[in-house]
Amino acid sequence: MKVLMIGDIYAKAGRDIFQKEINNIIKERKIDFVVVNGENTTHGKSISYDHYNFYKNNQVDVITSGNHIFKNKEVLDYITKHDDLLKPLNMYHTPGNGYVIVNKNGIDVCVLNLMGNNFMEPSNNVYEAMDDFLSLELEYDILLVDFHAETTAEKIAFALNYDGIITALVGTHTHVATADERILPKGTAFITDIGMSGVINSVIGVEPEQAIYKQRTGLMVKFEPAKGKAELNGVVIDIDDKLFKAQSIKRIKK
Repeated sequence: MKVLMIGDIYAKAGRDIFQKEINNIIKERKIDFVVVNGENTTHGKSISYDHYNFYKNNQVDVITSGNHIFKNKEVLDYITKHDDLLKPLNMYHTPGNGYVIVNKNGIDVCVLNLMGNNFMEPSNNVYEAMDDFLSLELEYDILLVDFHAETTAEKIAFALNYDGIITALVGTHTHVATADERILPKGTAFITDIGMSGVINSVIGVEPEQAIYKQRTGLMVKFEPAKGKAELNGVVIDIDDKLFKAQSIKRIKK
């Protein structure tokens, strides 16, 4: 099975580049399963119901998220009705699912969404949440984890702690792709962050002038999604169909 996982899709520019490239990527890379992080989809914050349907109409199997998922109140109206839109599992106080199991081509794929504890909004301990999830002893062939976290050290430590238990763990949230994709010693495919899909010459998706003004002055400013040339970032993970072990993980940029 070949899995495509795409990093934080940011606003209209991210949606447009995704829609432009997704069919070609699926065809060229022979992709079987698609996961996107959609928490920045709608004007940079959260995801509207229309944009949820946009992904479902463009071959996406599961949509993950992170700390911005509930910034659009509309999410509260539909997240409990759609198992394939995830919120971080360790946001226990919020509605919605933190994981889902999807049967695709006869293979049971579990996608799990988690959020880090360092420099993030309050959430339950991510290790305790993972251990609680594993104690359920759910039946699946492949376990994919979107770990939405701020620091590289937290992502790496977590991945190494569950190396060999998770099929593939990708980091999201920083919007900057890292160059450390690899198979960990016990077999887990890993990358610290798969990056952002949005405007290249922006400050993690935001108009540069606005971010610079805030940094220079310390004053608040309303951020707007940047305009300009966009790129899509993600990874393709090749998983053995019999042993369900990751064979490779490769970055893509379009």
